[in-house]
Amino acid sequence: MSIDAQKLKAMVDAELAEFSDSRVVAHIRSLLVEPTIVMRRWDYGREGEQYPCWDTLRHPISKTGIAYCEYGFGPRNPWGLVDLEGDYTSIGMDCGWFSKFLQAFFESHAASDLPIWRVFKETTTGEMHPISDEGEWDATWAKVMTLRESDPAGRYHCWTSLAKA
Repeated sequence: MSIDAQKLKAMVDAELAEFSDSRVVAHIRSLLVEPTIVMRRWDYGREGEQYPCWDTLRHPISKTGIAYCEYGFGPRNPWGLVDLEGDYTSIGMDCGWFSKFLQAFFESHAASDLPIWRVFKETTTGEMHPISDEGEWDATWAKVMTLRESDPAGRYHCWTSLAKA
């Protein structure tokens, strides 16, 4: 599939239209940029190999963003977390690429700006149960670390129930 800026915007809009949390949608919309092509290094190929990636979201505070690339880890996982400047502006590792834009968003630095985070306790069967109200990223992580210290046998995580696989 050949992609262009209009198709990319339509893809993002379609995902956002299906998402019900207005806080998340408004935050994402505030960070979206006109899709532009950036040539990014592909670290798993020939020396100097690059692929065109479309920057779609920019988070200036962290100097990171979300790009779309049909090459490298695409088309299976075309939405990736990327550095916007510095020495590491390559396509990056496979763990930073996702099949959906929103999956990439919830793994990005930009998502940590929102007070949507909860402490989850993982059961022995792997089920996750929220045990706190929503809160800020740093405060939620502080609770997780306190619980991990006081209950070393327990498994506690910082996550949001808004993110779906």
